[in-house]
Amino acid sequence: MFLVMVGFGIIIPVIPFYAEQLGATPTQLGLLMAVYSFMQLIFAPMWGKISDSIGRKPILLVGISGLALSFFMMAFATELWVLFVARIIGGFLSAANMPTVMAYVADITSEENRSKGMGLIGAAVGLGFIFGPAIGGIFSENSLATPFLLAGFSSLVTLVLVATVLKESLPADNKETNTTLHKRSWLQQLKSPLGYLFLLQWFVSLSLAALEATFAYYAYETAGLESKQLGYIFMIMGFAGALVQGGLVGQLCKKWGEGRVIQIGILISALGFGLILFVDSFWTAALFLSIFGIGNGFIRPSISSLLTKRVTSGYGQITGMLSSFDSLGRIIGPPLGGFLFTIFIPLPYISGVFLSLIAFLFYYLYTKQDKKINEVNASISN
Repeated sequence: MFLVMVGFGIIIPVIPFYAEQLGATPTQLGLLMAVYSFMQLIFAPMWGKISDSIGRKPILLVGISGLALSFFMMAFATELWVLFVARIIGGFLSAANMPTVMAYVADITSEENRSKGMGLIGAAVGLGFIFGPAIGGIFSENSLATPFLLAGFSSLVTLVLVATVLKESLPADNKETNTTLHKRSWLQQLKSPLGYLFLLQWFVSLSLAALEATFAYYAYETAGLESKQLGYIFMIMGFAGALVQGGLVGQLCKKWGEGRVIQIGILISALGFGLILFVDSFWTAALFLSIFGIGNGFIRPSISSLLTKRVTSGYGQITGMLSSFDSLGRIIGPPLGGFLFTIFIPLPYISGVFLSLIAFLFYYLYTKQDKKINEVNASISN
């Protein structure tokens, strides 16, 4: 996942300028960014289900191949529509990566070490997003197509490593069990207590995406920060989040349980949103955004761990739905944040506090319904 996200991150700072070079309007650029997340939203649960039936490794090979293909298509694009086709293909196929990797981690970890494994995946993703954009920015100076070629070759290297080194994690007998599980629809999953955890993730992703879309404008208006300084700030935030996910999450989940860590993460994120309202310099921006990043770093791996502990098989289906809700937040968040910003500059961060509190409420509802179902099951057993 580190290599996948490095490749993905390489193109992030380049896509807007590359698309404009091919004649994209601001609206078309927004659609180009959104279509990728939309394809992830639709197809992540499907790939997760398929990985439950035929195994993790083949689906990872499909997902990484899709990334490589989309990057090379964009590198050689001469028309804007080719970029759209590449993003659609890339979103469709690479939607397989995250849910399958999380399911792989669930396959090979005990319940005791589940949160640690999910945290390491989160740390790998965070570090990939730190190094990728930096590499893309450096190699875009001579040609805007170069970062796409680098991303494509990075994906090919990852593909070779998966094909030659990675072992299949899903036992053969689990495939039959998972095939039976697939008869349960996504609607049935949402009606269960797990539905509250999916909604919790959606609100967290929604507030994060709104922040990412507007913070550059906010920091410029309030503290006069330029793009180079913002790059350093997001890098510091990324390192803080990766540090938390790579070590602290697993230890705290062992000590207190995933539920308590999720609650702590939500409250720290809400605090981070509130503190952002007081940004007035580079250092306050770096500190307050890092506090938010630490809180956010607690949440995702803990939710992934808790979800996979609540089912005995079919991890791909569960993690696929989680990825889908994450994508939904990333689709709605940027335009929502932009709209709120035009009304009142601090509004995206004020709303972030309230969205965090709603996410906290969803966790309370999850525990209440889960406890009620457990009590009913216990009475039936007795």
